[in-house]
Amino acid sequence: MEPEEGVPLWRLQKLPAELGLQLLHKIIDGICGRTYPLYQDYHSVWDSTEWVHVLEDITNFFKAVVGKNLSDEEISQHLDQLNSSHQEAIMKCLKSRKDEIRQALLEEIVDISSSQLQDFDWQLKLALSSDKIATLQMPLLNLHLDVKENGEVKPYSVEMSKEELQNLINSLEAANKVPPEDPPDQRQILDGLTYEGAPGISLHRDLRWGETASGW
Repeated sequence: MEPEEGVPLWRLQKLPAELGLQLLHKIIDGICGRTYPLYQDYHSVWDSTEWVHVLEDITNFFKAVVGKNLSDEEISQHLDQLNSSHQEAIMKCLKSRKDEIRQALLEEIVDISSSQLQDFDWQLKLALSSDKIATLQMPLLNLHLDVKENGEVKPYSVEMSKEELQNLINSLEAANKVPPEDPPDQRQILDGLTYEGAPGISLHRDLRWGETASGW
């Protein structure tokens, strides 16, 4: 979630500067649990695919800079692809609504921290082709999780590529290294997902099946 050089906020450039502040505030409303802006209000600016990216990119950016508590100077370094009007609008939104975004992030952490991983299983498969590529030869992981939420165990399944799996492993390992005395709002979100299964079983360790599945 941390912003890096090349974050595609450039799509915001297509929006007239006078409408930028309004859109940004609506997206922050969505982050804070209210209603996100509607595509029908911006269909003349972006097509439906671009609109999805616009919402995702700006949402992730706001969450990142607030979650990492970046300074104004650090934030500005990630906005150089925008004109001065859009940069000013973003900084103005952050200045007035940073506390709201931070509170929304803390509530997300609390929600995830209340969940407990009861059990998990995984399966490796090989995708041989797709509707666009005749020969694909892509290994995929099917990960199945049984998560206890509010006393009820709910099943979750996700399919990941090698890169997505590595990102998950890195996140789990980073969370595992955070000292327990650190305040919750400074810990990795995934650290709230605790395992109550058999002793000695480690999710992020067992998922390193690349060490035993040489075909990966």
